[in-house]
Amino acid sequence: MNRSDFLYPQGKYRGAVKPENLVFNANLQEFANRVSLISGLQTNGKLTPEESYDQIKTLWKQLKRSKRELGIGQNPFQAGE
Repeated sequence: MNRSDFLYPQGKYRGAVKPENLVFNANLQEFANRVSLISGLQTNGKLTPEESYDQIKTLWKQLKRSKRELGIGQNPFQAGE
């Protein structure tokens, strides 16, 4: 196992296999890893609560933009999803 796999583990994707779902899943896992790191830094006094909030808010906006750009949840050709 290399250091990157240890520090940033990725779970296996088990949903509908479409390119946009795979990309969003990777983005979501990265978001979760970064929020965990920011939380740890704030807990240990390396970041203020305001800095932590701002960083997580920025990450959230990036994740929302990713969802929108990938069209997750917006498929007009498949009714009932």
